[in-house]
Amino acid sequence: MVIVPRARDLGGFEVRRALPAARKQMVGPFIFFDQMGPALMQPGQGIDVRPHPHIGLSTVTWLFDGSIYHRDSLGSSQPISPGELNWMTAGRGIVHSERTAPPELARERKVFGIQSWVALPKQFEETAPAFDHVEAHKLPVIDERGISARIIAGSLYGATSPVKTHSDLFYADVQMTAGTALPLPVDHEERGVYVAEGEIEVAGQVFEQGRLLVFRPGDAITLRAKGNARVMLLGGEPMDGPRYIWWNFVSSSKERIEAAKDDWKQAHFAIVPGDETDFIPLPDK
Repeated sequence: MVIVPRARDLGGFEVRRALPAARKQMVGPFIFFDQMGPALMQPGQGIDVRPHPHIGLSTVTWLFDGSIYHRDSLGSSQPISPGELNWMTAGRGIVHSERTAPPELARERKVFGIQSWVALPKQFEETAPAFDHVEAHKLPVIDERGISARIIAGSLYGATSPVKTHSDLFYADVQMTAGTALPLPVDHEERGVYVAEGEIEVAGQVFEQGRLLVFRPGDAITLRAKGNARVMLLGGEPMDGPRYIWWNFVSSSKERIEAAKDDWKQAHFAIVPGDETDFIPLPDK
């Protein structure tokens, strides 16, 4: 299956959404997958996502270029740069903001990265919220024959990320030089490859950047880089049933989402220290 992301222009900053798609809600537990940019930000221009709530998922921020400043209702205050990982588990409820730090606003800079959500299994949907930041040097990197694979979460190619996950999954950032080939392991039932940069060939077909490829379980797949390419490998075991998704809420229960909507309206969620006065109102529909 080939998924072509839907592009949205957020005022000079393009976002391409690959998941959820009409034909595929999730790949393993990955239920939301956005490409941010690439965009050249001018001085004074930046990312400014006001405090907003989440339930029933983990957010995963991964940057190729630029930086984002994260704050949340647990008191976390953390800049993230390329090669570092921000993994925030919402569980029963968390609020966070994502902005460009003031020093960064003073200069021209490129912003490019991936924002994804991982749905939580039913038994962990109401777990306590948590935030993990993993520095670049703590994430395993496999360098071999022109291929560099950084393991963001889960296990792949014999390496395991230190970040705690609530389901069996894998997530990796792979850079391939022209002409290299990479076999995709068959360990997991659901496997996807997102082409972030360049072009790759699979079984004689060439796929350009901005494409999410989803493969049949057990098929022997080899990725070949036509030129220099960068791909995200993602997937895992199938989720334990479908999920409802509304705004920033994910749940196996419609009633739980309705309760979260009411909680946000009634200001029952915790506030974000250092970002207390601003928030995104509940959408009308």
